Amino acid sequence: MAAVAPTFPAPPDERLRPIADPQQRLAQGLLLLACATLLLLLLAPLAAILVKSVQDKDGTFVGLAHFRAYLQSPALLQSAWNTLWVATVVTLITVPLAFTFAYALTRSCMPGRNVFRLIALTPILAPSMLAAISFIQWFGNQGALKGLLLGQSVYGPIGIIISATYAIFPHALMIVLTAMLLADRRLFEAAESLGTSAWRKFFTITLPSARYGIVSAAMVVFSYTVSDFGIPKVIGGNFHVLAIDIYQQVIGQQNFNRGAVVGLILLLPVVFAFTVDAFMQRSQQSHFSSRAVAYAARPSRGFDTAMFIYCSIISVLMLAVLGMAIYTSFIKLWPYDLSFSLRHYVYGLVDGGVIDSYFNSVKLGFLTALFGTLLVFLTAYLIEKTRGMNATRGAIRLLASIPMAVPGMVLGLGYIFFFNEPRNPFNFLYGTMAILVLSTIIHYYTSSHLTAVTALKALDNEFEAVSASLKVPFYKTFARVTLPVCLPAVLDIARYLFINAMVTLSAVIFLYSPDTKLASIAIVSLDESGEIGAAAAMATLIVATSTVVCIVYALLTRVLLRRTQAWRAPM
Repeated sequence: MAAVAPTFPAPPDERLRPIADPQQRLAQGLLLLACATLLLLLLAPLAAILVKSVQDKDGTFVGLAHFRAYLQSPALLQSAWNTLWVATVVTLITVPLAFTFAYALTRSCMPGRNVFRLIALTPILAPSMLAAISFIQWFGNQGALKGLLLGQSVYGPIGIIISATYAIFPHALMIVLTAMLLADRRLFEAAESLGTSAWRKFFTITLPSARYGIVSAAMVVFSYTVSDFGIPKVIGGNFHVLAIDIYQQVIGQQNFNRGAVVGLILLLPVVFAFTVDAFMQRSQQSHFSSRAVAYAARPSRGFDTAMFIYCSIISVLMLAVLGMAIYTSFIKLWPYDLSFSLRHYVYGLVDGGVIDSYFNSVKLGFLTALFGTLLVFLTAYLIEKTRGMNATRGAIRLLASIPMAVPGMVLGLGYIFFFNEPRNPFNFLYGTMAILVLSTIIHYYTSSHLTAVTALKALDNEFEAVSASLKVPFYKTFARVTLPVCLPAVLDIARYLFINAMVTLSAVIFLYSPDTKLASIAIVSLDESGEIGAAAAMATLIVATSTVVCIVYALLTRVLLRRTQAWRAPM
């Protein structure tokens, strides 16, 4: 008699499965909410700019009439050309300087490398206007070293270029430094065994392995220069760039339609730079495998000395820029009375009623750090560690990458058009601290999102699988496992958002009200009124606050990580 094969019940058809359990429905609902939030705070304002650019003042559709008028305006075309060539020059100066500095930090055994790195990153703590104020004091009409410019004026492209180079240098350095740290020592050892010269190793190993970082740094520098408003406003003089044109069209002439056109023009070079960077990153090949050995520099007296001298020069110049701004804030009247005084802090800020803007910036920093970190990390967790709704996840990933390609002034302009519309149910946000917080979060969303995603991808998805099998809600797994393990990244995001909220200008220049005026905006106003000492004092307060926050962050990180990261320590 033939054996009868055992029968098993057929697996249920996927289409006939019951609706997901409540936990999965909650996760999917939160995903939809995150996607809707990004659509509301990012795409809707950008769409409002596009609509405004094809309408007249009465809201009538006029097609490309504003664009044709723009192309027929020699002054505005000159601004576009000025923006492009200045950004190109800044890129050509900054990237080689940053690459050489990163090369010195990673390829030499010079003393004081940590100190040099710390000094090189100090411009991040200051608003970009600090550099402009300092260079006016050094090379302006009454500057200490005005003779070094050989009769040229610092008010114009020269001032913009040197100020932008100072302000953007640390951003380029961090990108290039990350690429340099991924070098595989085995490649250099193989080259040495073959008798390869130092120059050939540089051109065949070092540059190829860092080329994507160099391109990325170049695109960041170019984009930052194109979209910056503070530096050309303070030291640009009569040299017009696109960011200044937007400000004049919107604030000076109340021509919102022309401002929308200039905003879209400003968006083009930044989008181009972002596209080039994305293409390069997509084509990047791994240069650091799981078997790679970290590069360790070998002492070389001549090379180490040369690199030490180079880094010393760069560090002294950076400290001179920061020091001049601080010095200006503590003297009575430059250059006639250089005696020590607190008058710029007392009379210029406190008695002048400007100090409130400083506290508004501190408030903005804390609110942005709190709510921005929650939004960024929770959204990243939902798209990386929950299941279902793949199309929504893809949309969120795309939306999260867009802010990096949107200049702050364009984003702020979009917020005017979208949130200042009386028929918009969210119109109540306009003119409040809330809209400043939301615009700042979105402006710096991409970098924070990438930090969160990188940390979450390092965690095995088995955590969520095991929790689901044990019927543990995903939010408990998030609170008890994911958040403690990723705490370093969470704290880093909070610090990043706070510091950028303290120094931001371009994204909020159109959105503040008299009650929500920020410190960075106050610096521009003080400079316009000729109170350069008070402007330097406000910039110094921002630097001091950011420095204190970084110190607190370091201490807090050490304490919290000792409790939550003990599992990392060897047994």
